[in-house]
Amino acid sequence: MGDLNVSKLRTKKDRANYIYHLLNDIEALDLMIAKGLIEDAPIRIGAEQELCLVNNQFLPEGKSLELLKDINDNHFTTEISNYNLEINLDVLELKNDNFSKLHRELDSLLEKAKKAAAKKGIKIILTGILPSLSVNNVDEKSMTNVERYSHLNDAIKQGRRRQSFDIHIKGADEINLLHDSVMLEGCNTSFQMHLQLSPKTFVDNYNWAQAISGPVLSACTNSPILFGKELWSETRIALFTQSIDTRANSYLLNEKQSRVSFGSNWQTGSITDIFKDNISRFRSFLTTDFTRNSVDMVKNGETPKLKALRLHNGTVYPWNRVCYGEIDGKPNLRIENRYIPSGPTTTDEIANMMFWVGVMLGKPKQYNNIHEQWDFKDVKTNFFNAARYGMAAQFYWNGKYISSYDLILNQLLPMAYKGLYAAGVSPKDAEHYLKVIKDRIKLHNGSEWLVRNFRSLLKNHKRFEAMQLLTAKMYEKQETGYPVSTWSMLHHSQDNPFIKNRFVKHIMSYDIFSVDKNDSIELVLNIMKWKNIHHMPVIDTNRVLVGLITWKDLEAYLDNTKQKHNSIGKLMKTDLITVDEYTPVETAKRLMEDQAIGSLPVIKNNKLIGLITLNDF
Repeated sequence: MGDLNVSKLRTKKDRANYIYHLLNDIEALDLMIAKGLIEDAPIRIGAEQELCLVNNQFLPEGKSLELLKDINDNHFTTEISNYNLEINLDVLELKNDNFSKLHRELDSLLEKAKKAAAKKGIKIILTGILPSLSVNNVDEKSMTNVERYSHLNDAIKQGRRRQSFDIHIKGADEINLLHDSVMLEGCNTSFQMHLQLSPKTFVDNYNWAQAISGPVLSACTNSPILFGKELWSETRIALFTQSIDTRANSYLLNEKQSRVSFGSNWQTGSITDIFKDNISRFRSFLTTDFTRNSVDMVKNGETPKLKALRLHNGTVYPWNRVCYGEIDGKPNLRIENRYIPSGPTTTDEIANMMFWVGVMLGKPKQYNNIHEQWDFKDVKTNFFNAARYGMAAQFYWNGKYISSYDLILNQLLPMAYKGLYAAGVSPKDAEHYLKVIKDRIKLHNGSEWLVRNFRSLLKNHKRFEAMQLLTAKMYEKQETGYPVSTWSMLHHSQDNPFIKNRFVKHIMSYDIFSVDKNDSIELVLNIMKWKNIHHMPVIDTNRVLVGLITWKDLEAYLDNTKQKHNSIGKLMKTDLITVDEYTPVETAKRLMEDQAIGSLPVIKNNKLIGLITLNDF
């Protein structure tokens, strides 16, 4: 969709014109398939690399448009968040050492970006979700200033009848978040892989791509942390689904499918039926300029671009997406794998790609027409188990349960070797990259490395500080180029290289006890005794801070049995001094000293989000 000039569908005339061209494109695609015009061979591969920009503090740096201008290379393009960029790699035939060739091109383009970025004090990181991201980085101010993103945001919000996006993800930790835009989608950074396939067996191969998604993903997870919370092994899967959901909440049982989806059934019709299903389920909200009739072009021996169909397809996000394209005037069809995260290194990414392509092409004959053998819900369950548990997942495969470890090691890796060799990939290339997968499943993948080290960092550091340090350490490891399976665990200390640039967010306590103004003095006294705390915020049902109680306020009531049953509403201080999370630490410290106070509530939008005391300094 990035190469199309898009605008909103504003009038009935706009919509009618768009629908005409959309249906015309479907007819043209059917006609090309019937005439045998869709390219049957060779098999081609391609990829898109999404990346994150951070500053010297390893926090998101929203300078993508500036950096894009300095890089000045058509391989690079924008993403919805202004701290992300995307690299579109060249399309290559699947043969010889072309995976290594793709790897060299990726490294070369990244090096070009790194040199331009270094001049602006920017670093480039490959990761599924940047560990140092905060909620502040996902508001509309962080949207890249490109018209199509604002159109997309407005259209999706309008489709939800302006309801907030309700984000709820539960793992080891839990996130409940109401958000007012699609910008949470920008947290997700992926390595999207493309495989061109013959139209003759396309639908059956698409079903196979669905069947292997869970096991393939389990080896590649790299996004376990969002806003300092440990969630799924591949949190992107849950987050992307919820962050761009056009369905409005209602009191009715809602059977509508999300725009981000694994699907609900096997594909059993023609290739165009896959597109028709999406058009039937999801309405268009963008348009572009149309000048030619696609059916007429096919009849005249020309290759149409199918602009309307590609535009609609670009606003629907199945984890395995069917895409139409053309190379040297010849139309083709490919599967776009969208579920693999970015990083941890380019070596890991090319290994992921080779593993997926190898398993796709090495499918044993027993799995032909898999839609007649397996229940689709088993495959869908496998996918979400992989997203939740990574290499700890267990899959229902061919009628029995099997661990991710055993399935990959004993069945899928041999299958991948077979498929790659049959396609003419050099044995040296195949063995080099598939060994990366084998080592990873025996040792650890990206999500496991991140989780283990984040937990360790939290023993000596507050959450935000740990998020920042984890990002810095990941960058150091990434720059060596060695795959994640070789990364050793970090040896942690209480040292913090960012000590000079800290703000309240670095030192505040998130897990704080609070009380209601109607709670009794006796209850509050006991809570403070049990938890050995001396400052207790008082909040209402909406987490709005309404007062503060200190141990000194309550000491007089320790032995006063008559007064203990009274509420603390009359005792609490209501003339409060507060700070926001981005107040510099030194400013907060001076404020506490000047005001002779022992604690400072941290407020965002009038709501309590944290607390700092003298001990935090």
